[in-house]
Amino acid sequence: MNDHRNRADAEPGRPPARVRSRRTAAAGSAETSSPAGRGLVVAVTGAAAGVGRALVAALVAHPDVRKVIGVDDHRGDVADVVWRVLDVREPALVQRLSGCDVVVHAVLPDVPGRELEPRPGDRELAQARLVDGARTVLTAGAAAGVGRAVLISSAMVYGASRDNPVPLDEDAALRATADGSALDGLLEIEELAARAGSVHPGLAVTILRPAVLAGAGVDSVFSRHFVAPRLLVVKDSRPHWQFCHVDDLTTALVRAVLGEVSGVVTVGCDGFLTQSEVEAIAGLRRIELPAWIAFGTAERLHRLGMTPAPASELAYTAEPWVVPSTRLRATGWRPAYDNVGALRALLEENGLREPGTARHFGRDATLGAAGATVAVLGTAAVVRQLRRQRRG
Repeated sequence: MNDHRNRADAEPGRPPARVRSRRTAAAGSAETSSPAGRGLVVAVTGAAAGVGRALVAALVAHPDVRKVIGVDDHRGDVADVVWRVLDVREPALVQRLSGCDVVVHAVLPDVPGRELEPRPGDRELAQARLVDGARTVLTAGAAAGVGRAVLISSAMVYGASRDNPVPLDEDAALRATADGSALDGLLEIEELAARAGSVHPGLAVTILRPAVLAGAGVDSVFSRHFVAPRLLVVKDSRPHWQFCHVDDLTTALVRAVLGEVSGVVTVGCDGFLTQSEVEAIAGLRRIELPAWIAFGTAERLHRLGMTPAPASELAYTAEPWVVPSTRLRATGWRPAYDNVGALRALLEENGLREPGTARHFGRDATLGAAGATVAVLGTAAVVRQLRRQRRG
């Protein structure tokens, strides 16, 4: 396998992710952590759950952070955080960011919820919270005099292509295109970040692009790819599976908050796994279809409203988009998880402790339910074609 460790040792000096009820004596209280009030004041949106919660827990424990402000639509459970309850898209955010040095928009571009049938509008609401929230964070941050903003995008924006180098350059062109999928929101965030320098000259923006996310609380089109009884594989494709555990994304975010990295920053495990390696770890078998059948069937399903995203998302399971984490590595950062350990964490989160079982299998599972449907319909199409050839 390309990865040989299940989980590497945590990097030296890595901030603990656990919630601490009190700061250590060395760190002091939220208001007196260092002489003369030195230390960063950091605001985190989406702080009550997921990666936002993990980040505020790590920042509360960090000696270089004096105060952590958690912004969300409900109060979180991490102690020693100053909670501000409001929708991140509200203009009142500017008052909440007053006096902050850094703001992090810790809202992930993931599929919302784990319902068998997601409620109408869930996907649109999640996209609005992601994109409109990022826009408000940048505008409010600039107005409040915040010096640095940190956004989360995805390595998907590079596009998945047969001719992509492995790994990509962090400064490679963004070849993904807006097509009505979750990519639209990611590309909007990238555009906001790219324009921020001219629109908000006093605000430095760092944007993180993680590989396929795995770990506690992650529910995305990729995690749902593994809920199908078999994995759809496009014939003659060359999948390169690279993951990023949320714990490693958290430590990367801490470095971005401290200003150790800036600009465009990719985050991922070392190397990648092949399709055969992924199947062996997941305990799942493949069903292989020609590209014209797989993509054609998926696109028809999308046009009929049976799946929420277009066929283009299937390309990300067929062609490479591996990233190098170059700027992070230059700071001494190393991922605590390898691809094997991260994939196992994804499977565990999916409830796939036994091969072939699935916890959810709904309409919104674009690469899961849709992949299985494409496989069934595509196989039927192959059978029909073979019958016609025999009759001919």
